[in-house]
Amino acid sequence: MAEKKHHNFQSPDLNKMQAVIVDFKTKIFIPIGADPEKAKIRFLEKINAKYVKP
Repeated sequence: MAEKKHHNFQSPDLNKMQAVIVDFKTKIFIPIGADPEKAKIRFLEKINAKYVKP
């Protein structure tokens, strides 16, 4: 019988990231020093692309 391999996933260290508030219930984390406005726009474009049919 084959043994299952465990996948050890390491979470990112939130102390090395900054929080960006997108709206009242959404918060994303980006690396310190990155542009929060660009990250917010990129996130919203990605989310809105799911609802637009080509």
